[in-house]
Amino acid sequence: MSASRVGRAALKKAKMPIAASPKTGGGKIPVEGPGKKTPVAPSLPKRANPHLTNLQMDQARMSPKVMTVLGVSVLAMSTYCGYLYATYKREVAQAQSLDIPRDVSDRYNRTAGTFDADVELSEKLMWLGSKRKDLVRRARGDVLEVSCGTGRNLEYYDLGERRGLDKQGHVGVRGCRSVTFIDLSPQMVEITRNKFTKIHPVFQNVVFRTQDAADVVPPSTGAHPAYYDTVIQTMGLCSMPDPVRTLRHLGTITEPQRGEILLLEHGRSHYDWLNRVLDNLAPAHADRHGCWWNRDIGQIVRESGLEIVEEKRWHLGTTWRYVLRPARKA
Repeated sequence: MSASRVGRAALKKAKMPIAASPKTGGGKIPVEGPGKKTPVAPSLPKRANPHLTNLQMDQARMSPKVMTVLGVSVLAMSTYCGYLYATYKREVAQAQSLDIPRDVSDRYNRTAGTFDADVELSEKLMWLGSKRKDLVRRARGDVLEVSCGTGRNLEYYDLGERRGLDKQGHVGVRGCRSVTFIDLSPQMVEITRNKFTKIHPVFQNVVFRTQDAADVVPPSTGAHPAYYDTVIQTMGLCSMPDPVRTLRHLGTITEPQRGEILLLEHGRSHYDWLNRVLDNLAPAHADRHGCWWNRDIGQIVRESGLEIVEEKRWHLGTTWRYVLRPARKA
């Protein structure tokens, strides 16, 4: 075989493709030579910073309209907070110059007509309706409601005495045999009377009186001492001129063995910062609404000497619930 043929055969063999190997991943072996360039491996794209990418995406998503709405919302909120702070400072300044008597119960004569509308929203937001219901449903036997106001507890009464099982499964008296409603405001007592007639038109064993709770005497029962089986008061200690004296008296007219005094009140908080706010605004609030909302309800109850059966607090400690009994005689 001539030299030229051998050279052409070798050159043809060099140009034949070779099967891919696992290491190279396939393809032809590059051959360097005249007119041939060694292929350069393509460079991998740089990995984008995920934080910058997210920021760019968020900026792309936030339209000028959204940014305008957010800006206006922030401005409105800051303006409203500023208004509240200015109002608070003005109220505090005015309160310092007020000379408000301890007894502000006469304010309810002026606010009786609008009282329900004034407190409706706040009571709903605080779920006070359910708390009133849980408390009033405990009433049994002969019942006295003190500081009845405009009758915001009326719909929760279980009227009509009967025997049945209590929550512990014990047989006892359930329901109310009679109910007596009293308040210092004749206007509020009249509103309660009208409401009761509409809500409970059949029940007849009911009494309405304009009277100080500290002067209440149960109806006479002959030779036996007269007592109420249940005494109820909701949001009343705040307006009494002498709440400790009143509670002590209520303890003397409550059945000594199984009688209960049920309270749902508002007063001082668990927190000092909130108590400072209540203290600063208390004179103006009492003058306007007839309520000293910064009283220490726990201290009043302890000073009364009544036995504490249950105590609960809600709303940063400003709402107090008590189940009390007359003090046990030694």
